[in-house]
Amino acid sequence: MKSLSPKKVLLSIVSGVLLSAAFPPGGMEWIVWFGLIPLLFSIQDETRSNAFKLGMIAGMAHYLTLIYWIIVVLHTYGGLSYIISVSALILLSLYLSAYFGLFSILIHYFREFRLRVLPAGCIWVFLEYVRGQFLTGFPWCLLGHSQFEQTGLIQVADTIGVYGITFLIVVVNSLIYHLFMNHRLVFRHRWLLWEAAIVVFMVVMVTAYGRIRLQGPLISGEDHFPIRIAVVQGNIDQSLKWDKAFQARTIDRYRALTRSTYDFRPELIVWPETSVPLFFQNKTALSDEVVEIGREAQASLVFGSPAYEKNTHGTRYYNRAYLLSPDGDVTDYYDKVHLVPFGEYVPLRRLFPFINRLVQAAGDFTAGRAKRPLQYRSLSAGVLVCFEGIFPELSRAQVKNGATSLVNITNDAWYGMTSAPYQLLMMSAFRAVENRRWLIRSANTGISAFVDPYGRIVKRTSLFTEAVLTQTISPVSGFTFYTRYGDVFVYIILVICLMLFISRRIK
Repeated sequence: MKSLSPKKVLLSIVSGVLLSAAFPPGGMEWIVWFGLIPLLFSIQDETRSNAFKLGMIAGMAHYLTLIYWIIVVLHTYGGLSYIISVSALILLSLYLSAYFGLFSILIHYFREFRLRVLPAGCIWVFLEYVRGQFLTGFPWCLLGHSQFEQTGLIQVADTIGVYGITFLIVVVNSLIYHLFMNHRLVFRHRWLLWEAAIVVFMVVMVTAYGRIRLQGPLISGEDHFPIRIAVVQGNIDQSLKWDKAFQARTIDRYRALTRSTYDFRPELIVWPETSVPLFFQNKTALSDEVVEIGREAQASLVFGSPAYEKNTHGTRYYNRAYLLSPDGDVTDYYDKVHLVPFGEYVPLRRLFPFINRLVQAAGDFTAGRAKRPLQYRSLSAGVLVCFEGIFPELSRAQVKNGATSLVNITNDAWYGMTSAPYQLLMMSAFRAVENRRWLIRSANTGISAFVDPYGRIVKRTSLFTEAVLTQTISPVSGFTFYTRYGDVFVYIILVICLMLFISRRIK
């Protein structure tokens, strides 16, 4: 068996680190356009098994530096030992790195094809999509997400989603690699020249489309009834959040911050996930105080609070977002649909009885039943709780069900002062572009923000500060191509991958 050379191992590691550097808060998103090239060099002329190993090495270098914050979540706030926390990071990184390994082995598998640049993009998108769906899905920091600040480039997400931008990134990497490898004979490689022309054409078209979208109207059906919205960031310490002795002080803090918005006269005020750290439905004295805050503000109030439901089978607990009217009535609520595995519930509990949930609220959470927006008068808010903002299908479902804006409430205190809150904001911003909706984000410790329908972060807060943001937005009721039809681009890619595989088997 051919052994791995240190040079190729180093190239794989460099590739993984470069890809991590492309994601926030580094601000080096341009690196992703050639971050895969070292990996492609490392796997050339390698055996299939070595290509897989080198892909795994690149993946480990990438994910260990990208999602290192899992140690903070599990150890600092989850109360697990440092050894278990590090082990969990390594295990998750190994799983995610397998997609890098599969990419490398498939590139090796199809290396005899005349077309080499475009298939690389198809393979990567196929694997990213599988990662976003398999085992409840983990579409964290897809390559396309790295470009969230390149406003002109990401406008095409309203048609082909974030996966379309990923495809463009990968084919550019592949094209540069193959042009460098064949630079002396490039004009004799007719197929490579055709692929180069196609890639250049795609880049030009995506750039032109972005410029047109930024200069033109949003989509048909834009409403012209602006709504004044205030976002409150309470900055409640995670270690005190569920302390009963601190509950009254928590409500007092949100009251004071809410009062600071009165000069703006907001029509809607948004508090973060579990900002009311008690069972609001129990009608306690603190629940009455929350109702009184809404009445005093004379605004609708969206806030998070755990909830429960009793039936003959026992008690079910929900991560709930309430909508409180200015009159103090609960007019609607939304229960989180996509729960965090091993955080809000334990999948396959019988197989993993030794794993305790990380959340400190009572009981295991149950997934909500409906992906419907909160309705009050002219307001239709599609709520996304916590990391639901990274799943495109959830935002699409909310918008298709009538949401004229998206509201992401979250408690990112779990992540501490790491890169995770920046990455969450980055991914959530794509939901605004895909559906052409304002995204209102309220986070307990930050980052709270207003993202316009073009994906531009209009206002944002800092981490671990008490803050208030105000903004007047214009709701939108029309549908984009992506909202109507979803990941059609990905489905086309899946068909192409299947055709490539069949063609390879026949050959």
